[in-house]
Amino acid sequence: MSFNAPLKDMLFNLQHICDVQELSTLPGFEEFGLETSQMILEECARFNESVVAPLNASGDKAPPVFADRVVKTSVGFKEAYAQYTQGGWQSLQHPLEFGGQNLPKSVGALCAEILNSANLSFALCPLLTDGAIEALLTAGSQAQKDTYLHRLVSGEWSGTMNLTEPQAGSDLSLIRTRAEPLGSGDYKLFGTKVYITFGEHDMTRNIVHMVLARVTGSPQGVKGISLFLVPKFMPLDNGQLGERNDVYCVSLEHKLGIKASPTAVMQFGDHGGAKGFLVGEENRGLEYMFIMMNAARFSVGVQGVALAERAYQKAVSYAKDRLQSRPVDGSQKTAVAIIHHPDIKRMLMTMRAYTQGSRSLAAFAAGAFDRAHHHPKQEVRQAQLALYEFLVPLVKGFSTEMSQWVSSMGVQVHGGMGFMEETGVAQYYRDAKILSIYEGTTAIQANDLLGRKTLRDGGQFAIRLSQMMQETLDVLEEQALEDLVVMRVQLKSAKSHFDQCVKFMVEHAHTDPNGAYAGSVPYLMLASLVVVGWLFAKSMLVSQAHIEQKADERFYLAKMKTARFFAEHILTQTQSLLQGILSGSKSVIALELEDF
Repeated sequence: MSFNAPLKDMLFNLQHICDVQELSTLPGFEEFGLETSQMILEECARFNESVVAPLNASGDKAPPVFADRVVKTSVGFKEAYAQYTQGGWQSLQHPLEFGGQNLPKSVGALCAEILNSANLSFALCPLLTDGAIEALLTAGSQAQKDTYLHRLVSGEWSGTMNLTEPQAGSDLSLIRTRAEPLGSGDYKLFGTKVYITFGEHDMTRNIVHMVLARVTGSPQGVKGISLFLVPKFMPLDNGQLGERNDVYCVSLEHKLGIKASPTAVMQFGDHGGAKGFLVGEENRGLEYMFIMMNAARFSVGVQGVALAERAYQKAVSYAKDRLQSRPVDGSQKTAVAIIHHPDIKRMLMTMRAYTQGSRSLAAFAAGAFDRAHHHPKQEVRQAQLALYEFLVPLVKGFSTEMSQWVSSMGVQVHGGMGFMEETGVAQYYRDAKILSIYEGTTAIQANDLLGRKTLRDGGQFAIRLSQMMQETLDVLEEQALEDLVVMRVQLKSAKSHFDQCVKFMVEHAHTDPNGAYAGSVPYLMLASLVVVGWLFAKSMLVSQAHIEQKADERFYLAKMKTARFFAEHILTQTQSLLQGILSGSKSVIALELEDF
């Protein structure tokens, strides 16, 4: 079964959730109205469907090979990457001055979804390069920008993020990699980094490593961490590559999923020290790295949407072809395709609603990002930045957990065949697991949502978000159509649960932090569900208007039915989540350690 990008739903979100026409009036985005954006997405779909997607299963079966400190990527990856960069796809969202195309994030995120649906492992190389670009744009010197950014933006060189060490995972204060000053503003680095995505490969001529390390004599803990640029090959003034730097891959990890993405153990300084260049100021490395991580966290959330879409398409295709059992209503005496059976439809509708809802969540966040960085009015930029920052842990945390539920259901729809690797559906299930772990686990996203995004301002932004939802509920109050009434009732209830949760957290987090944070992940899920429900409600209002105008009725009726399903079968989960948050924390932490 081939992959087909869900362009209609993407364009719906671009037009009605992001409001791309309004975005195209902002400085820098004048060329990216709906028509141009549609052309970009259609071309992106054609490329990924024909070039990148066919390599997904083969890369999983035959992952990269490591020998003599060299990594050879899966068959076809190097050639596909060359076409990817020649087509300008790496440069989409980056600044014009460094060879980018300055696309709105709203459009770029949809292109990223298509790429990740086509081949999640392949897509990780461009994603990490985007992170390196972001760090240099933020804190790099002009000389560093001039030397590295054009080549990173074009995709001629790739980038990595080197954070994790064997003893330092989420707690980066434990980092031991050291940087010794050479007296000329340069440094030599010594240490080991693990889980480095595309840390070594054969798809680009050079790899630019962004590395967290401690300068000799710096403070202990997170305050003593600096960020360094460590190239695989040293660039020369004439643009050519010079000597090989002392940074090598010493092994590749053997993983549950994303097998075609080489995850390297990197050794810095085995032969006298890896030459590195300080990015920004000493001891501010974690601050700069978080800029990369925040960009990556949104991107990983998009990966969750992408993987769910691929699993959904695969399940629908199988359900339409697989003959099994007579219908329960006795309407036929012979076996029918399993898509006719009610529980299969329930699973497919669940997969569809989660996927489309999460896509709208990412689109909404991307629109906020674009306004936060390009709107001419400062007060609008500030308000939209607050919205984007509140939404990022939802996009990352909810969409990645959702991708596991959806890919698991995809296996279930296939029945016993889903457990067999030959069908390919198991790959999506295996690939999905890492999404809720890397770039900050779901618990870390939840702690961010609760601590930085809710408690820090006493819940004020969460209250403003609730008021925005109320405006939509007020519009729904005027609607008599049954589908809209159902949505209004369920959204009103879910919003009330969100309000109660925020109030509880603000009132109790300081006096009972363990109790509050025991409910942080349920809070993230509750907040995500209500925001997605709200966006579905807005989508229903748009769809109803199109239906009344007899415009593409089948698509808009399907959107209405999907939204109602979400309201009745998924949004109702906020009640149980709230109950656990308000009264379930004691049982979470009740057992003594020796009783586990």
